[in-house]
Amino acid sequence: MKDDRNPRALAALPDEALIEAVQRQTFRYFWDGADAASDLALDRRTLVGATGEDLADDRVAIGGSGFGIMALIVAVERGWVTRDAALERLGRMRDALLRARRYHGTFPHFMDGASGATIPMSPKDDAGDLVETSFLCMGLLCARQYFSEDTAVARRLRADFDTLWHEVEWDWFTQGGQDVLYWHWSPNHGWAMNHQIHGWNECLITYFLAAAAPRHAIDPRVYHRGYASGPDFINGRQYYGIDMPLGSAYGGPLFFTHYSFCGLDPHGLKDRYADYWDLNSRHVRINRAHCIANPRGYPGYGESCWGLTASDDPDGYLAHDPSNDNGTLSPTAALASLPYAPAEVMQVLRHFLTMHGTRVWRDYGFVDAFCERRGWFAETYLAIDQGPIVVMMENHRTGLLWKLFMSVPEVQAGLRRLDFSSPHLVAPEA
Repeated sequence: MKDDRNPRALAALPDEALIEAVQRQTFRYFWDGADAASDLALDRRTLVGATGEDLADDRVAIGGSGFGIMALIVAVERGWVTRDAALERLGRMRDALLRARRYHGTFPHFMDGASGATIPMSPKDDAGDLVETSFLCMGLLCARQYFSEDTAVARRLRADFDTLWHEVEWDWFTQGGQDVLYWHWSPNHGWAMNHQIHGWNECLITYFLAAAAPRHAIDPRVYHRGYASGPDFINGRQYYGIDMPLGSAYGGPLFFTHYSFCGLDPHGLKDRYADYWDLNSRHVRINRAHCIANPRGYPGYGESCWGLTASDDPDGYLAHDPSNDNGTLSPTAALASLPYAPAEVMQVLRHFLTMHGTRVWRDYGFVDAFCERRGWFAETYLAIDQGPIVVMMENHRTGLLWKLFMSVPEVQAGLRRLDFSSPHLVAPEA
């Protein structure tokens, strides 16, 4: 696969060529950088030393693999890999998912690609993770729609993806019929994590798929009483002159506008709580306005350099946002926002390449983050940050993943069950 290493040459390309080059290089994380045993996405990879030696994490990331599957669809559509090669790769990924330990149908946050054994994220987070499973299912459903050919390989793949999707016991995660979903369950610790999922955050897709599931679905009231509740659901305040209808202060980290919307098309997507295109666009504008205002005076921030979200930083990993800002910018924050602010994001993209060059642009696209205040540039890439770059850039260009996901019959049913309106919603057959 072509490897674009010269950032200044890239920055001189026309918009469409530049976007494609960034998508293609970033996709290499999921193609060349995948787990050797399963071809699923590793949680992270690290480049070290003058030679750029590549160190692989040994943990497969379930949510990151869902985004990776969506990126693979882009790669086929763009001709970076052949359809046959993609089907072969998906077959190995499918086999690994089928041998994985599941918990009432859900996957853990991390697993071993070779054995399928769970790798605990923390002492009590050692089993089922409903949110990561929902990101995976979003990718499985897009692949099921895209690889629609009538061949034995494709038919088996679709059937197995259906099995994985149908066996998720979404209703189990109401902890016995409560009007809220819980994030984790463990056979060792039960509901000890006790993490109720309330919005506004990245978990819209979790509730949506839970309501859309053909088996083990939740009642719509769980969405309305569970997700649409809590102290960070209704906002109604103004930041930098921009009203924010839902969410925490300043809207929170930008991945809220990316993860669920890799599949859910926010254009014209409305329910009784929000117009999601308007909401997400406001969130991006507030995040950008904060970096331009730069109240803490961090070096580098400005119209050409913004984007706060969850990522690595000089001290570890943090969900960065305007209320939790330590000077660390994450390329995925702006780049995956391309649909919401195209001109502003292209300005950032060219700035990153020309100003920071190979400190930020490496083997698998942009490194995870950087902090000019500390003179720190990450040597890591994270699956959950690289994936949305490829997918959301493609959604801006062609709407490919949006069209695939929104055409899924179960998604159509979910839109109706939750009383969403969408241009993609077709009338049910009489």
